[in-house]
Order: sequence, then structure tokens, then C-alpha cells
Amino acid sequence: MRESDLYPALKGFLEAQGYVVKAEIGACDIMAVRGGELPVVVEMKLTFSLALVMQGIARQALFDDVYLAVPVSGDKGWKLRYRDIIALCRRLGLGLLAVKGDAVEPHLDPGPYAPRKNVRRAGALLKEFHRRVGDPNQGGTTGIKRMTAYRQDALRCGMVLRAGPLKASLVSKAAEVPRAATILRDDHYGWFQRVERGIYALTDKGLTELAAAKDDLAALGLALP
Repeated sequence: MRESDLYPALKGFLEAQGYVVKAEIGACDIMAVRGGELPVVVEMKLTFSLALVMQGIARQALFDDVYLAVPVSGDKGWKLRYRDIIALCRRLGLGLLAVKGDAVEPHLDPGPYAPRKNVRRAGALLKEFHRRVGDPNQGGTTGIKRMTAYRQDALRCGMVLRAGPLKASLVSKAAEVPRAATILRDDHYGWFQRVERGIYALTDKGLTELAAAKDDLAALGLALP
């Protein structure tokens, strides 16, 4: 397939809406005009790429209504990236057209983008930032366990329980972890077990994990005997 193979379908799609369509007007792949309205510009590529996005942004310096057009690709292209593509185009104010054989599917119209802030998520991230002690993770790494404030609190609880089973309220006080009861009850890491109502002990896994977390414990001002 060549980019020019996309043109007939796009031209027919726009003409069906009353536009006069012409190709290669200056740097624009396609320009369409309807009556006294401002022009619509369409930039074509065989795949959705940074080059296509940059072309679209460049045309926005000339006209408001700019579309990106690509053929619908296989499972490894279009379908896997569809949500990200839509989100990017919406944020940039670009429209999106998908060419499928002789048909064109409009997926997004150009328009100004006003992001709606996720206040709850932002608050959770700030809470994590302030709760986490130090900076225990290396930025840019993948495939390794992350040290979170939750895990640090679990380590504090584990250190208290090394001495033996204890009531959750006493673990909370000794470890200075207000949410200790929830951490012990949920047992996210498999470190804790309930031996009686409200009383918890360390599991063998918990003991092993504590022994392997010397550096993390040291960062919290804790140390194994």
C-alpha cells in the first residue's frame, strides 16, 4: 500500500459531505473547502507515527480543523494502540480518520482540549509521596519490586511482630503505623496471619522477607538484631 492509495476513499468521504477536495495544496496532503467555511486539512500516513503527528501540529499553525488519516491495521497496531492514539489526538486537538478499504471511519473531530483533572488520583499520589520515607527506588527501572509507603509500613509492622503475636492496636502504636490493623488484616504480601481475633503473628514468609530487607529497614531506621 502507498499513501496515495488512501486518497480516493478520503476524497469520496469529504465530497459526500459537500466539500470540494483537492490534493497536495502546498504542504497539505488534502485540503477540503465547503462554501464559506474555513478549510479542513487531512494529513495521511500508512501508520500512526510521530511524523504524522508532527505534520498535523504543523498544519494547526495554518488552520483549526486538521485531521490525521491512517489505514486500519492489524491487531498489533491499531487495536492495541487505539485508546492511546485517541487520547493523544484529543489532547492535541487533532481529528482522526481511519481508512478501511473504500470506507472512512471518523473517530475524532478536531477541537480544543481542556483536560479534566483526576483530583482523587492526584491526591493519592501526593499522599504516597509524603508518606514514603526517603527515595528507595531507582527511576527508569522496570521489572523489579517497588518500595512503597505501604510496604514500608508493612515492614515496620513486621519488625514489631518479630517478638511474637500481638494485638493489631498494639502493633499500630509500637510501629507508629496508624493503618496497621488494615495492613495486617489484608495481608497483601503474605507476611501476617491471624492467630486470634484482633491478634496477628508473622508467617515464615514474613520472617524471610524481613531478613532479606536489611537495606530497606536501615532506611527506616530499623535493624535486625
